[in-house]
Amino acid sequence: MSVQEYLDKHALSRKIEDAVNAAVRAKTPDPVLFISNHMKKSVPSMITKVKARQILDSRGIPTVEVDLYTNKGMFRASAPSGASSGMYEAIELRDGDKGTYLGNGVSRAVRNVNEKISEALIGMDPTLQSQIDQAMIDLDRTEKKGELGANAILAVSMAACKAGAAEKEVPLYKHIAVLSGNTNLSLPIPAFTLLSGGKYAGNFLPVKQIMILPIGARQFEEALQMGSETYHHLKAVISKKYGTDGCSVGEDGGFAPSITSIREGLDLVKEAIGRTGYSEKLKIAIDVDATEFCIGTKYDLDFKSPNNSGQNFKSGEDMINIYKDLCADYPIVSIEDPFDKEDWEHAKHFSNLGICQVVGDDLLMSNTKRIERAVQESACNALLLKVNQIGTVTEAIEIVKLAKDAHWGVVISQRSGETEDAFIADLCVGLAVSQIKAGAPCRGERLAKYNQVHTLPHNSQLLRIEEDLGDQAVYVGDDWRLS
Repeated sequence: MSVQEYLDKHALSRKIEDAVNAAVRAKTPDPVLFISNHMKKSVPSMITKVKARQILDSRGIPTVEVDLYTNKGMFRASAPSGASSGMYEAIELRDGDKGTYLGNGVSRAVRNVNEKISEALIGMDPTLQSQIDQAMIDLDRTEKKGELGANAILAVSMAACKAGAAEKEVPLYKHIAVLSGNTNLSLPIPAFTLLSGGKYAGNFLPVKQIMILPIGARQFEEALQMGSETYHHLKAVISKKYGTDGCSVGEDGGFAPSITSIREGLDLVKEAIGRTGYSEKLKIAIDVDATEFCIGTKYDLDFKSPNNSGQNFKSGEDMINIYKDLCADYPIVSIEDPFDKEDWEHAKHFSNLGICQVVGDDLLMSNTKRIERAVQESACNALLLKVNQIGTVTEAIEIVKLAKDAHWGVVISQRSGETEDAFIADLCVGLAVSQIKAGAPCRGERLAKYNQVHTLPHNSQLLRIEEDLGDQAVYVGDDWRLS
């Protein structure tokens, strides 16, 4: 084949001429680079390869990382993982071989990506997120993604979303906004973990986390400063009262001193807030995680104590009174999972009191049917979304819409097993949710969601997003309950 025949076969002469004309019109100082980029843009993007591997999360436990290739580049994502999994959430596929990673390996999920999902997605347009996600759901053929594994499907879904943003040449959060039909972007309130307890820490604090919300900040950068300063003031308070051993941290960076009660923890946080000068701008949130200490219909607040006498069991009504007293004595504005995941009656009663935001995590498990029930019964007024519990970007967008239609707040959350992937930061802004729960202002995998450091291609952290939006950046602030 001659050169002319080759040019004619692929219509290259016309394409090159168009690129040269565009370069002339643009008066570009680097015509070769301009023409190269122009030619690249003229080629419709498609998925050419999907490659998965096993990596370790922040706990040293395996998870799935995916590299998705298009003719525009390579896009990487990794699946977060939680310490607990409920019967209503998507299934994380693990190997179960106790001789390798104590049964926590994900080689089966990796194989499913490399041998099954990859074949199904090659040739697809990465901008068509819902079609990509549906193709994986159809390939899996189970209600909870148990065949391929939600960890495999989610990592691919997130990587495809990044590839779609690159094809459109927009930041990831803007691509997500378009996918969801959202036109009003906002930066969420960060819920910074200060104290860790429950089964996530080696102290006797029964609740999982005590957090602060910088609702009085004017912008996200200021909120991050408030969180960091309070965290370090708290470290000084703890060090003085409990010694440096009290400054050990839990899985998401919260301090875990040897405290035995919720009030003792709240007093520490209150003292730290008082030292900052931000007393009017910082509020407190608690993740109770009550399912972990519910026995039958009673709640054992001493469940971590080695000297547990069994005499401190509380009824659901007792717990309601405890929460009412705590909200009266401390600036608490949000309580997550105040009751067992099946204790709908007390959840409804407490939520209807209107004392604070009541967040459903274990109650909902990011499950559409449970969310619909909670909306109907007014069992809570905010959704905690963990993307790995639902399994695809498209389904995450859909359940956020469901919560917003009910006029709920929405909190997008980390997991205890995180990676440096900051996808949830873009998800928060793109879906304009009111709150992000990404852990303490400590530990790299947590700060990856907060920091302005640009560590991943085509993925922006919250500070960078705020900078990118410029004058259009809107920090939720006092409107934090609104989604």
